[in-house]
Amino acid sequence: MSPRVNGRGQVRAETRERVLQAAERLKFTPNPLAQGLLAGRTGTVGLLTNDLEGRFSLPILMGAEDAFGAGSISVFLCDARGDSIREQHHLKALVSRRVDGLIVVGYRTEPRVSLGPDIPVPVVYAYAPSSDPRDTSVISDNVGAGALAAEHLVMNGRTRIAYVGGDIGYLAATERADGASARLAQHGLPLVGGEPLFGSWSEGWGRAAVRVLLSRHPDLDAIICGSDQIARGALDALREAGRDVPGDIAIMGHDNWEQIAAQSRPPLSTIDMNLEELGRLAAELLFAAMDGNGQPGIHLVPTRVVQRSSTMLSG
Repeated sequence: MSPRVNGRGQVRAETRERVLQAAERLKFTPNPLAQGLLAGRTGTVGLLTNDLEGRFSLPILMGAEDAFGAGSISVFLCDARGDSIREQHHLKALVSRRVDGLIVVGYRTEPRVSLGPDIPVPVVYAYAPSSDPRDTSVISDNVGAGALAAEHLVMNGRTRIAYVGGDIGYLAATERADGASARLAQHGLPLVGGEPLFGSWSEGWGRAAVRVLLSRHPDLDAIICGSDQIARGALDALREAGRDVPGDIAIMGHDNWEQIAAQSRPPLSTIDMNLEELGRLAAELLFAAMDGNGQPGIHLVPTRVVQRSSTMLSG
C-alpha cells in the first residue's frame, strides 16, 4: 500500500504511521467510488443500444461488458428500441448519473446521426458508425468479409461462383457483395451471371434465388450467400434439385449464426463478423478516450472464415 492512503501528503509522519497501522489492523482497502470521485470519475459507463433483442447487438454488448468487467467498471444498459426520443431520454438519464463515457450500439451498419459535440463525456459508436468523422466509431469490415468468402472458395478450387445477397437497401448487403466481386476480379473471375442477386435476408429468398441460378447457370460450382439464413435456403434448393454440397456446388454464408450454420445439412462454412471483439475494441477505445487519448475516425474489425462441411471436399 502507498504511504498515502488517500493520496494526500499533508500529515505528520507519526500521524501517517498511526493511520497505516490502523488500516493494516482493519484490513482497510481504499473505497473505489471515493477514489473515483476524488479523480473526477464514478467508475460507471453507459451502453446505449437500439436493438437489445438483436443477435448482432448482443455479442457486441457482451464483448464490451467483458472488457468493462476486467477494468472494474459498472455498466448502465439502456435500450432505445430504435426510437430517437427514447434515445434522448436515456442519454439524459445516463449523463445525469455522471457516467464516465458512453458506447452507442446501432442495429444496422448504416452511418447514424452523431449525438453531437456537446455531450460532456467521451462517446464511442459501435456497429453503426457516426456520420461525423470527428467521432470514434468501431465497425465490422463487411467489404473484407465478402473478399474473405470469395478467397476461401477460390483457394478451394472453385471458379464459377455466384452471389446471392440480402436486402439491397442495407449497406452490409452491398458491401459484402462488392468485396466478393472485387476479390474474384483480382483472380480474373467474373461473378456467374455478371452481377449479384439481391432480395431479402430470408431462407425463402435463398431457395428462390438458387432455383433461378440453376436454371440459368447449371454449371456453377459455388455460391456466396449474404447471410446464413439465405445460405440455408440455398442448401434446401440444392438438395431438392439433387445437387451435392459440396461435391457439385460449395455454399458459403455470412454471420456465423451458430443456430443456423452449425445445424445446417451439411454444416455451413461462413464468415464470423467478430462482434464480441468489436465490443471489446469499443470498450478499449472508450477507456483511452476517458484517459484523454481519444482516437477519432473509423476503426475496422477484421472478420474470419469458419470452415465447415459445405465447402470442404473430402480427400
